[in-house]
Amino acid sequence: MYTASPDRYAEMPYRRTGRSGLKLPALSLGLWHNFGPDRPVETQRAILRRALDLGVTHFDLADNYGPPPGAAESALGAALAADLAPYRDELVISTKAGYLMWPGPYGEWGSRKHLLASLDQSLRRTGLEYVDIFYSHRPDPDTPLEETMGALHTAVQQGKALYVGVSNYSAGQTREAARILAGLGTPLLIHQPRYSMLDRRPEDEGLLDALDELNVGSVVYSPLEQGLLTGRYLKGIPEGSRAAGDSPFLSSEAVTEDLVGRLRALQEIAESRGQSLAQLALAWVLRGGRITSALVGASSARQLEDSVGALRNLDFDAEELKRIDAIVRS
Repeated sequence: MYTASPDRYAEMPYRRTGRSGLKLPALSLGLWHNFGPDRPVETQRAILRRALDLGVTHFDLADNYGPPPGAAESALGAALAADLAPYRDELVISTKAGYLMWPGPYGEWGSRKHLLASLDQSLRRTGLEYVDIFYSHRPDPDTPLEETMGALHTAVQQGKALYVGVSNYSAGQTREAARILAGLGTPLLIHQPRYSMLDRRPEDEGLLDALDELNVGSVVYSPLEQGLLTGRYLKGIPEGSRAAGDSPFLSSEAVTEDLVGRLRALQEIAESRGQSLAQLALAWVLRGGRITSALVGASSARQLEDSVGALRNLDFDAEELKRIDAIVRS
């Protein structure tokens, strides 16, 4: 029988999400890649138990996470039943809908039909009565935004979600989503964009500015850029890595000599700070408190512990930031 560590809240910093009363841990656990039938069940459960012991109280899902789609939600449901059910009220569990889940015209995108049906399926897989945050996973070019946001509002009215968010929306789409939701009486809590030292689009395209203006929180995914910022690629493409396989998220063509040189330069900065490259990347994303939380994946409890180690040094001086920008943007 699992018993959570009595010291689980001793060191993890928690950040208020926008103007809400909800606080999220500075690091959240994403169940994107490592929670499917191709991974040992005990390893998955050990990661989740260790997460709570470290104060990582936010578990992030989507209906299509696995593989196969739905597997990650089922894995969390099993872990809740086996280990974590007594701690449900200490956890923030989020899920999303919008990507392909079943055949036919209602199996994806942002219609009311798809979002609410998908949420019901997610609740069945996890065994939960409600999720804490329900997201529209991507904007739908063919469905009015009023319908998509109305479905999120309905999920809250039905008691199936406590808060709502959007993911992969542009700055303009986020402003409009926030306006519609405010009119319905369900505030936009949070946005989940992709953001890292190597992917500055939320900065460059004005999304972070929009979130600041709207007082909406942010939880960023891929802060380690699909493993590029973990140090695995400092000598090129390692065997067994995503870039060495057929991953749709990181191709071998992306790992150029120029990129490897930049990664090595970033590694030097990390070493000067007493951090791993992954810890540097996480600290950079969380610098200054502008980002509410950074999502990290983990294939082992030890890997999660290394990520949490980044929180020991989130401060950067002006020279460090200048050097990082010179390496990444030159």
